Amino acid sequence: MNDSLFGSATRKNIIYFVIVGFCFILILQLFSMQILEHPEYAVKSEENSIKPVYQTAPRGVFYDRNGNILVGNKPSFTIRITPADYNNRLDKYIEPVIGVNPGFISKLLKENSSYSKYIPIKIKKDADFKIIAWYEENASNLPGVDYVIETQRDYSFGVSGSHMFGYTKEIGIDLLRQKKKEYDMGDNIGYSGLEKTYEKFLKGIKGIRYIIVNAQQKTIGSYNNGINDKSAIKGYDLILSIDKNAQEVAEKSFEGKRGALVALDPNNGEILAFVSSPQFDLSDFATVTSTEVWNRLNNDPDKPLFNRATMSIYSPGSTYKLLAATAALEEGIITPDYKITCQGGFQFGDRFFKCLHVHGTVNVITAIEKSCNTFFYQLILKIGLKKWAEYSHKFGFGMKTGVDIPEESKGLVPDEEYYDKIFGKGRFPKGILVSLGIGQGELSVTPIQLAQYAAIFASYGKTAKPHFVKGLIKSVTHEFIPITPEYFDVGVSKKTFDIVREGMYDVVNRAGTATNIRLPNIEIAGKTGTAQNPHGKEHSIFIGFAPFNNPKIAIAVVVENAGYGSTAAAPIARDVIKAYLEGNSKKVNENETYRQLLSNLIINKN
Repeated sequence: MNDSLFGSATRKNIIYFVIVGFCFILILQLFSMQILEHPEYAVKSEENSIKPVYQTAPRGVFYDRNGNILVGNKPSFTIRITPADYNNRLDKYIEPVIGVNPGFISKLLKENSSYSKYIPIKIKKDADFKIIAWYEENASNLPGVDYVIETQRDYSFGVSGSHMFGYTKEIGIDLLRQKKKEYDMGDNIGYSGLEKTYEKFLKGIKGIRYIIVNAQQKTIGSYNNGINDKSAIKGYDLILSIDKNAQEVAEKSFEGKRGALVALDPNNGEILAFVSSPQFDLSDFATVTSTEVWNRLNNDPDKPLFNRATMSIYSPGSTYKLLAATAALEEGIITPDYKITCQGGFQFGDRFFKCLHVHGTVNVITAIEKSCNTFFYQLILKIGLKKWAEYSHKFGFGMKTGVDIPEESKGLVPDEEYYDKIFGKGRFPKGILVSLGIGQGELSVTPIQLAQYAAIFASYGKTAKPHFVKGLIKSVTHEFIPITPEYFDVGVSKKTFDIVREGMYDVVNRAGTATNIRLPNIEIAGKTGTAQNPHGKEHSIFIGFAPFNNPKIAIAVVVENAGYGSTAAAPIARDVIKAYLEGNSKKVNENETYRQLLSNLIINKN
């Protein structure tokens, strides 16, 4: 080569060095792209033509004990954005169509920016047909935007059950981080009630469909003839113990009232009816709950979101006299022949504790029948706080029942330790006991505890924990998986229960405090209660069971600020008992429907 072409040897060496260096850099770049970054580019390349579309699995359906649907599903459209393919300049076209304020989409994308930009973000659930039609017309100009058909809860089957069923909600960022292997952004998860407790069974398994799209993200067809697709698998259905007929009567009875009702089968703890009133409309939670609705519910003075049946605590009033009678009889502190004379009240120290009437001479049975305060003022002094608290715990008070929804309070059974903390060891005034004897004072219970309490008397102390679910149905195999309840025995003798039960029978069927709910064809036994309320009118309470000789339903009703137990709570209990027992006798066809529902199922007897 002629050195004159480069001017000098030094210049030639520089040019050679630049050319060699440039070539070396190119080789490194090619190595990086072809070898080191090949997997990433391969995925991107594939995503330009093959697109996975995930299909949300329908949640399991809720049936009542007779095979009637209580909560179902219905289809709905959801508009989504895949950030990697989306251009924010489209916001101004999309936001007016889906009915959100300017800035909504960019804010949503920013909130979820820590997740893969290839995962679609749901911007509009339950989109109507007009929105879908608009999208179809403009799809070629909306890269990164698509829609999927999902299912949403359908609550149009005649019962509310808001605190029992609970609701689902789009999973939050914090929870998503904890459960990222199970859920994706935009997925719904059970947040309360049965939806939360049985979430792992109800949610099902997502499906996936691979489609071929062009450069404008328009669908061309399915990939590989759908061979790689997987169908969504519906979640397990739940067979609840709820009786739809009794539930409807219970909900209607509480319209315009505050309070709660729980009805159980005393033989196995199955919940037959369950109301916390006021309720709220679960349809408000079926898609996206608006801020307006959420604020309205939270600011409502009647607190419709609060589950009164399991979380609200009340003084049990005179219904608690049954426990004192049981403890005293079982411990041999009194006999059925033990009597006192009621002269309208009881003088203890410098205070006179009033009775509602002058009852004259009463024994334990007539004291229950007439709800004589004087008898029980004196009885608890004989029993003592320690033994009284022991029996309270034995009957399930001061602890959660273990019902299969997550929202539950323990209530309070004050004992020696409790009062020692307040007054000093052994220094609590004995006058406190007098009030506890008639179910007042610091003692507080929940309606579901009272229902369990009624079931204990109905079943001679042998019953099971309250529960809603009888069993689950696998959607694929149609296998029915029964749930075995947890049984317990309070360990009280039949002789004691017979005496107390006789008093409960007399409350309704002789000259007691609830003769107004007597029925010609059903023998109801029970106990009224009127709980003092420092914030207003007394709460009306009733517990009971029926039929007396072969109990099939035990019930507790609390109506806030409604006065005497016999005037408000007892009639509601009677109506629900009647609806359940008479409805059941006519439900041959409905039971047949239930059998038909399960006719194709494989019954797992293990």
